[in-house]
Amino acid sequence: MLGAYRLKVRSGPRVERWRFGGRDAALAELEARARSIADDASARRIDLRVRRFEPVAQVVARLELAGPRRLRAGLDVRGDGSVEAYTGALRRRVIEQRAGESAYEALRRIVAEAR
Repeated sequence: MLGAYRLKVRSGPRVERWRFGGRDAALAELEARARSIADDASARRIDLRVRRFEPVAQVVARLELAGPRRLRAGLDVRGDGSVEAYTGALRRRVIEQRAGESAYEALRRIVAEAR
């Protein structure tokens, strides 16, 4: 099925979209884009009068994967370069990482279980 998986990358004001026929190709592109963005992430602390936002609390890019059977998952790249995997679209739930597992591996595990 051509275009069964859709990848959307939101980084700052830019939004890019791709379609993939297979899950592995979509996940490989998602990981490559996320690693590239995370390597360049450098947000500064934002001080407002009533609140302070540290770089780890700022999402500098969101990568969303949509696929068959209502699959919705992705990665948030934080201002300090850290990456967090999640599932869902409107109600995002953080994917718990197992011991020694990266956010990328946790996302791959959840997407594989969603078959």
